[in-house]
Amino acid sequence: MPYKMITQLPDGVKNNLPKHAQEIYKEAVNSADEQYGEESRAHRVAWGAVEQKYEKNENGNWVVK
Repeated sequence: MPYKMITQLPDGVKNNLPKHAQEIYKEAVNSADEQYGEESRAHRVAWGAVEQKYEKNENGNWVVK
């Protein structure tokens, strides 16, 4: 890890989140990995950061809250 570009993010992130949410995820996962040094924890933190601004709609798409 760290991710330098959003194109390097896991497929589950790239294929589901809008570009801005991917950028939030990238910054959060890199920061959390640096802080905690634990990849799985970093990914959980990153999803939490995305969920601060985005939510899934009734169609299962991620949209701004």
